[in-house]
Amino acid sequence: MKIGVLALQGAFAEHVSTLHAIGVEAVEVRLPEDLLDVDGLIIPGGESTTMRRLIDRWGLRQPILDLAESGAPLFGTCAGMIVLAREIAGDEDPVLPLLDVTVERNAFGRQLDSFETELVVPLLGDQPVHAVFIRAPVIERVGPGVDVIAKLDDGRIVAVRERNVIATAFHPELAGETRFHRLLAMLAAEHADPGEGVGRRPHPTRRAHEGR
Repeated sequence: MKIGVLALQGAFAEHVSTLHAIGVEAVEVRLPEDLLDVDGLIIPGGESTTMRRLIDRWGLRQPILDLAESGAPLFGTCAGMIVLAREIAGDEDPVLPLLDVTVERNAFGRQLDSFETELVVPLLGDQPVHAVFIRAPVIERVGPGVDVIAKLDDGRIVAVRERNVIATAFHPELAGETRFHRLLAMLAAEHADPGEGVGRRPHPTRRAHEGR
């Protein structure tokens, strides 16, 4: 099993290190061929506008959408949440509209307004998650198929899941928190080996390359 980390810009190295720490092979993804045989993908924090431009420049948009369509799990943190949102406040065009949510960028203010807190995330167990918020977004609206998995004390939504796509407004990888990555690895393992008698759907990126 391999999990890709989009490595165009931002805090991708920390995600790679976290995957290694839990014994998962990580692949840095910069080109479509880097997605060959990955069973999941992390979209890290960074600068979402720059990430959008680089995703388009290197032809990664459709291969990532195809990967998600195949059932492989995706996990976005901070800017990764913005990249995965179907709607971005301010009428900015979506990048990879896989989550039926509306996201507000920089919802907590400037870099100096960054903060850390403990969050209850029942999906991950009873122990609170230590969450690091850095110029973080917040979710203003969730669609009917979206599960809210974490809120701040004031009710603002900061983590969601819709089928095989998970997103957090915060950075678990900067806090030594591994449970989100372990969840992603579990989902990726299920995608890689869906069980006896059930065939895995062909990898869309490999299919495209074999057709050339």
